[in-house]
Amino acid sequence: MNKPALTEITLEDIESLAVGAWILGTGGGGSPYLGLLNLRRLYAEGYRVQLMSPLDLEDDDRVAVVSNMGAPLIGQERLADSRNIARAVEMQEEFGGFKFRAVMSVEIGGGNGMQALMAAAHLGIPVVDADCMGRAFPEAQMTSVAIGGLQPYPCTLYDPRGIEAIVTKVPSWKWMERASRKICVEMGSIASTSKAPRTGREVKDWGIHFTTTAAIRIGRLVREANRLHTDPIAALLESEGGKRLFTGKVVDVARRTTEGFLRGSVAIEGIDDDRGSRLELAFQRIQHIKVNCRAPAREHPEKSRIHLAEQLISK
Repeated sequence: MNKPALTEITLEDIESLAVGAWILGTGGGGSPYLGLLNLRRLYAEGYRVQLMSPLDLEDDDRVAVVSNMGAPLIGQERLADSRNIARAVEMQEEFGGFKFRAVMSVEIGGGNGMQALMAAAHLGIPVVDADCMGRAFPEAQMTSVAIGGLQPYPCTLYDPRGIEAIVTKVPSWKWMERASRKICVEMGSIASTSKAPRTGREVKDWGIHFTTTAAIRIGRLVREANRLHTDPIAALLESEGGKRLFTGKVVDVARRTTEGFLRGSVAIEGIDDDRGSRLELAFQRIQHIKVNCRAPAREHPEKSRIHLAEQLISK
């Protein structure tokens, strides 16, 4: 067995990852900022994190899949300790009677793109350059491993007040979402979780590969454009093959936290070429649930979707 190549993730990489995760989250997955602060502190204390290719996993390796679960608004109010996510992984090891070879994020988008790095720093294992979505998503059944029909259990949930819970068995991914979400709500609508463990073979077959390096690349591109005072949106769209769909100004936002989700709506008035049109979105964590667009007759229906990265970069 050849020893897999491991690449050290630098603090500059982490700074870029935080920006790239924001963009890939398209508004969902929570803020990467608190994770960034945690990782800055860990690196200042001497911790380091290494990245490995999913293709270097042995088929029988065990891989932890981690995330914070709950409403992003609560996550900004209850500051998370990086040891919380590591404890959720340890709970899986204790329950299953095995040790993990590596850890990966369930979603690269938003704050969860940082969770695997925090767990890895404390546990001394590498991060797999992959996730289960390639962006952010609101529910457990919306992942590549769910599409692949892989086992949805067990799932561990940890709350730093001393509450530890394990969902040991469910009949489907939708039931895992429902059961774990109820526990999360009782924990205060935020919990550190370690999802159903995956094997190396499953990650190779069903993981979305090289999303951590993609987020770092995107973040580095945007940071460099900002440094040079050039247009970061234009640079991003050219690099990633994107398309600018709508340009506007946010004029109204309504949010509410309910059933462990952040739900609400946003209204955007068009500017420049989109002046005279108005974009309205209803969202559940991630702004993709429902779109209404009132636009001049010249507008194509495709304009009913907004490239949310523009808002995130321009903040």
